[in-house]
Amino acid sequence: MPSTSAVAGWSMAGLAALSALAGGGAQVVPNAATPAPQLPKDDNVEKIEPLKIPKDVEAKLAALDKPRLDFLKSGVAARYVDKEAMFDRFRTAPAAEIVAYVDALRQVYEAAEFKAGRDRASIALDTRSPMFNAWKLKRPAALDPARAAGPLDLRRYLGGYGGGFSTFANAPVAFTPADLKAGKVEVAIVGAPLDMGSGWRNAIDGPRAMRMTGGAGGNDMYSMINPNGALKIVDYGDIAIDQNSTERSVDHVREMVREIAATGAIPIVIGGDHSLEYPNLAGAADVHGKGTIGVVHFDSHYDAARNRVHQLDHGQPVYRVISEGHVKGSNYIQVGLRARGPDLETFGWMRNKGMRYHTMVEVEKWGWERVMQRALAEARQNAKKLWVSFDIDVLDPAFMPGTGTPVPGGLTMREAQPIMRRLCAENDIAGIDIVEVAPYLDTSYKTALNSNYLLNACLAGIAMRKKGLKPGYFNPVSVEHGRDNYYGNRKS
Repeated sequence: MPSTSAVAGWSMAGLAALSALAGGGAQVVPNAATPAPQLPKDDNVEKIEPLKIPKDVEAKLAALDKPRLDFLKSGVAARYVDKEAMFDRFRTAPAAEIVAYVDALRQVYEAAEFKAGRDRASIALDTRSPMFNAWKLKRPAALDPARAAGPLDLRRYLGGYGGGFSTFANAPVAFTPADLKAGKVEVAIVGAPLDMGSGWRNAIDGPRAMRMTGGAGGNDMYSMINPNGALKIVDYGDIAIDQNSTERSVDHVREMVREIAATGAIPIVIGGDHSLEYPNLAGAADVHGKGTIGVVHFDSHYDAARNRVHQLDHGQPVYRVISEGHVKGSNYIQVGLRARGPDLETFGWMRNKGMRYHTMVEVEKWGWERVMQRALAEARQNAKKLWVSFDIDVLDPAFMPGTGTPVPGGLTMREAQPIMRRLCAENDIAGIDIVEVAPYLDTSYKTALNSNYLLNACLAGIAMRKKGLKPGYFNPVSVEHGRDNYYGNRKS
C-alpha cells in the first residue's frame, strides 16, 4: 500500500485529519447547524456503523476492487476522516486518486487499531516486589503509643494565624474510622494528590497549597456562621497515591471515600485531577446505594469522553460513572460547559442518558440568575443525596489561573460562591470534591485562596442546613447596618 504522503491531491482537511491521528490528536468533526442527533441507548461505542454511500458517489467508485470497496462500506474510515468531506473529494477526484485515498485509509486503520500479538494491551506489574502494596499499607496502631480514639487538635497556639501544623479548615486531625466515630465527625476533608490523569502536571500540590493558604476555616459573612464551630470537621490527611498508575490509585481512593462515608461523615476530597470523580462517586455509591446519588458537576469540560486508549483520565470520569451505574444519567447535572467539546454526537449521548447540562451559551442567552435557579431546582428532583464535583476551571482563568486546562469566559467568584453555599444548604450532601488545583501554574496564590473560599462556602451551607435555615438565608446583621429603613421592610 502507498504511504500517506504518496496520496496526491488530498484536501488540506483530509491531510490534517490523518496527521492529527498519526500524532495522537483527536479527530475534529465540524458541527452543523442541526439538532443534536440521538444515539442508540445501548451505548456500544465499539460498534461501527456501515457507511451509507450516496448514489452519485457510488458511481465514482467503480475503480475500487472488492476488498477496497468492502473496507469503505464497513464504516471504519469514518473514524479517521469526516465522511462528508470524503464524499465531496470523491465526487471530483480521478479514479487513481480515489484508490490511493482508500489505500491510505486502510494503512492508517492497520496502524492505528489494536492488534493482538503486535501491541501490548497493558503494562505488567512486578508482582514479585516485596513493596507491591507498601504505598497504600496503613500503619498498624500497635506501632504507636496507645491513645483514646477521637480527633486530635494540632494547634500549638490558642490565637492568631500560623504555627503548629497546617490543616484543612484549621481543623483537628483524624487517622482512623474509629477516630471519626468517636468524635462524631460530620465532615472529613481528605487530600487526594492524584496527578496522572491530566496532561498538565501539578495537581499533586493542590491539597498542600489549600492547607497552606487559610485552609477554608473561619466565619462566613453571608450567614454569619463559622463552620468550625457549627460542625465537627477533621482533616483526614492525604490518601495514598501511586503516581505511576491512575488505575491502582483510584481503587484505593474508592476504598477511602467508602471508609469515610460508612462512618456517617461527609467526605470532602481535595484533588488532584478530575479522574477522582470516578472513585469518589463509586465509593459514595458503595455506601448509599447505586443510583441513589445525584451529582452537580461544575466544569468547563464535559468529562464524558469515550473510546480513548486509557480507560480513565480527567476527561472521562462521567462516562465511567454512568456506564458502570454508580449514578444515573438522569441524576447528573453539569454547569459551566464552554470548552471545545462536546460535539453534537456527544451531546446526543448525554441527552439519551437523561443528563441535564447548562453551558455558558445558555448563561449568555438567559442570564446566570435564571440558569442557577434551574440547576438548583434540578439538583433537588430525583436523588436522595447530592455529590458536588467542582473542577476549578469552571471559573474564568482570571480567578483560577492555576489549573491545567483553563478556558476563558467562565464563572466569577461572585457567581460561584452563592450557588455552592445554596447547594450545600438545600441538599443532603453525600460528598464534595474540589479538583484540578495546580498551584505552580499560578504566579500568585489566588487559585488556592479562592478554592478555599469555595470550600468555606460549602461548609457554611452544610452548617446552615444543620441549623434549619431557609434557602437563600442572609444574616440581617451583615445585610445592612440597620440605622435606617432604606430598603424598606424586606425580609432577609
